[in-house]
Amino acid sequence: MTTGCLFIISAPSGAGKTSLIKALLSKDAHLSLSISYTSRQPRPGEVNGRDYHFVSEQTFREMQVQGEFLESAEVYGNLYGTSQKWINKAIVSGQDILLEIDCQGAEQVRRYFAQAIGIFILPPSGKVLEKRLITRDQDHTDVIRKRLEAVREEVSHVNEFDYVIINDELENAVNNLVCIVNAERMKRERQIKKYQTLIAQFT
Repeated sequence: MTTGCLFIISAPSGAGKTSLIKALLSKDAHLSLSISYTSRQPRPGEVNGRDYHFVSEQTFREMQVQGEFLESAEVYGNLYGTSQKWINKAIVSGQDILLEIDCQGAEQVRRYFAQAIGIFILPPSGKVLEKRLITRDQDHTDVIRKRLEAVREEVSHVNEFDYVIINDELENAVNNLVCIVNAERMKRERQIKKYQTLIAQFT
C-alpha cells in the first residue's frame, strides 16, 4: 500500500485559505483535513471536533509535555497544535491529509515529513487583505493590526513552499489547488508503487 500525501497550506491571515480549503474538500472526498488543537475560544459558528479541538491552555500544555503534537505554536496569544498520532496513522493507511498551519508549524512538520507538499496562498494585494480582515468581523482592531504587521514575516517564507497560489478569484484558486493535488498523486514514484502489479504484467 502506498502512503498518503501530506499537503501543507499556509497563508497570511485574511488570504482566504480557510475558504479555499473548504471548497477543495467539497470537491475531493479522498482528502482529509487534520483538525488542530487550540487553546482559544470558539468563534461564532465553529464546532468542536469539526473546526478545531478546543481545549484549555492547561490541557494543551500537558499534551505538549507528553509529546503529542507533530507541531505546535503560539499565534496571537493562542496555542495551536497538530496530533502526531493521528497524522502518522492516516498517512500510513494511505489517506491524503491536508494541514492548515502557519509557516512556523510548516517548518516543524518538514522535519518529520520531508516529502510534505507545501502550498502558499497569497492575497492579490495588501489593500484586499486588509479589507478581508476588517469585513470578516472576527477580531478586535488591535488583533487585526497585529495580523497585518505579521504579513511581511509570513510572506518572507514563501520560498520554502513548492507551490504559490494567488487567491484573487476563488473559483480559479480552487481549481489551481485541485490541479496541484492531482499532479502530486500522479507522480511517477507514487504510481509505480501503487500499480506495481499492473506494471509487472507488461515487463
